[in-house]
Amino acid sequence: MKIDVWSDVACPWCYIGKRRLEKAIAAFGEPVEVEFHAFVLDPTAPAEARPLNDHLADKFGGDVEAMQAHVTGLAAGEGLEFNMDKALAVNTRDAHRLLVLARERGLQAEAKERLLRAYFTEGRNVGDLFTLAEIGVEAGLDGDEVRSWLASDSGAAEVDEELATARDIGITAVPTFVIDRRYAVQGAQEAPTLLRVLERAAREATV
Repeated sequence: MKIDVWSDVACPWCYIGKRRLEKAIAAFGEPVEVEFHAFVLDPTAPAEARPLNDHLADKFGGDVEAMQAHVTGLAAGEGLEFNMDKALAVNTRDAHRLLVLARERGLQAEAKERLLRAYFTEGRNVGDLFTLAEIGVEAGLDGDEVRSWLASDSGAAEVDEELATARDIGITAVPTFVIDRRYAVQGAQEAPTLLRVLERAAREATV
């Protein structure tokens, strides 16, 4: 079974959804391949990083701190530490290029986890190429290769293709989980819900 996941590294629900998917897969107990694809949640995110809360306040207004407290509490329920006061709003396109390289080297799951933790827990700038190279090395990639990759436009075509695919199949919210190209589940659904879809897909694959 394969699950294609469209998500962004600056999306809190994508991190929460990733944990819930991992719990569902563990309960499912059969081999599952997971591949991550690019989605830019906030095209208005700046090229130069700025505090996320300031960016959201300017964009949406309202009580940003209450909103962040709510999502932080939900994340804690999944064992995740969110420090939203440290998070930096920034364009994530280069982070997605890093994930393309990581996929080619069989380290995409590790790189995705490190990017999410860097953004939501550590408050690191995932739009900065030097920081991205550090994160890539922490995920197991070769330092020279990842720095060379990021300094070029490598992976850009793949990111564009993944974004185009998301538009073509109607993905408007993330995370979106596409299971065996037959079932699409949008949003950070609870693990039992995801597990039921996995079990249904497995049953129908044997018919």
